[in-house]
Amino acid sequence: MKLLHTADWHIGRTLNGYSLLDEQENAFEQILNIAKAEQVDGIVIAGDIYDRAIPSTNAVTALDKMLKTINLDNHIPIYAISGNHDGAKRLNFGNEWMEESDLYLNTLLSEAFTPIETPEAQIFMLPFFDPMDARVYYQQQGMDEEDVKNIRGIGEAMNLVISDMVKLFDPNKKHLLITHFTVAPSAEEELELTSETTSKVGGLATLTVNTFNDFDYVMLGHIHTRFASPSEDIRYPGSPVKFNVKEAKIKAHGKGVDIVEITDNQITHTFKEITPKTDLHVLSETWETLTDPKFYKAQPIKKDWFAITVKDFDRSKHVNVRAKMQEIYGTVVELDYENIKRDQEIATSQANLSELSPDTIVDQFFKTITGKDLSDDQKQLVDSIFVDLGKED
Repeated sequence: MKLLHTADWHIGRTLNGYSLLDEQENAFEQILNIAKAEQVDGIVIAGDIYDRAIPSTNAVTALDKMLKTINLDNHIPIYAISGNHDGAKRLNFGNEWMEESDLYLNTLLSEAFTPIETPEAQIFMLPFFDPMDARVYYQQQGMDEEDVKNIRGIGEAMNLVISDMVKLFDPNKKHLLITHFTVAPSAEEELELTSETTSKVGGLATLTVNTFNDFDYVMLGHIHTRFASPSEDIRYPGSPVKFNVKEAKIKAHGKGVDIVEITDNQITHTFKEITPKTDLHVLSETWETLTDPKFYKAQPIKKDWFAITVKDFDRSKHVNVRAKMQEIYGTVVELDYENIKRDQEIATSQANLSELSPDTIVDQFFKTITGKDLSDDQKQLVDSIFVDLGKED
C-alpha cells in the first residue's frame, strides 16, 4: 500500500495582502502528478485544508475543484481531517455521501473511532480537537462526571482517545494515524521550528512521541517543515507552499510531500519536492548593495517575490524607498529597515531611562525618530512644558 502524505494547504492564505491561490493551485498540480507517477492508493491531507474557519468563495471553489480532480476524475481515495484553522462543522458538510467515492473527511472527534479498513491497514483519522471537545464527547458516552472533569489538558484527552482507538485494533493489520498536533520527541525537547503562526509552533500544546507508541506510523499536520518530524515513523510532510518570510529564510527545508509505503515488514517514507511557481527570496543588504546592478541583476528580478531588509539605513537620505525597490525587483511583499547603531542607541537609552531627566528623554526620543538633535527653540519649548506640568503637580 502506498499513500501520499501532505498537510497544511491553507487554501485562501495571503502573504502580506498578496494572494497565494495561484501558488497553491500550482502546488496542487504537482501533488497530483506525483500521486499519479507513484501510483498511490490514496492521498492523505492532515489538516488545515483552509486557512480560516469561514473561507472565501474563491478558496471554496479552488478546493472543490482540487478534490474533484483527485477523487472523481482520477479515482484516487482521499483521507482528510480538519486542523486548527478549519471550521470543523462547515467542513463536515456532505462527508457521508463523499465516502461513497472514497473521499473520507473527518472533522469531529466522534468520527475518529471508525477506522478506514484496507486489506493492509487500519487508518484512524483524528481531527484537531481541544480538551472541551473531549469532555463533551466522553460525557455523551456516559463517562462519570468526575472523570470528565479530570480531562483538563490535551495530554489527558489524547491518552483517553488513543486508548479507545487501540481497543479497535485488528492485530493482523498495520495501524496508521492521521492527526494535526504539535508532537515533540520528549517533554524536555520543546520544538522551536517555524509553523504557520509563530516561531514556537503555532500555539498548540505539545504532545510527545510516547503518546503514539501503539501506532505503526503517524501522519501529522500543523508544522510547516518536515524537519520538525519527531521520529522516523511520526512525520510532518511540511506545507506545499512558503507562507511567510520565516519559512523562506530556511531554504534547505524545501517544500513537498511524503510518499509512505506500507509493506508486511516495514513502513518507509520518501520526500518528493515541489517547485514553487513564484519563489519568495529574502534579501538583507545595504541600500548601496541593493541598488547596485551587479547585485540585483544576479537576482530573479521581476519574476519571483522579495522580502527585503535595508541594512544600516538612514531614512533622511532616501524617499519613496518601496517604489524604488519595486522598480528594481518587481513584487516586494515585505520591506523592513535595520540600523544597528540606532537599535543599540535605543536599547541603551531604554536601559538607562530611569536615570534620565524628562527633557533628556524627549531629546533622545526626537533624535531616534528624526536623526537630529532638538533645536534651541525646541529645547526651550520642552523645558517650559515640563515647568508648567511641575506647577500643576
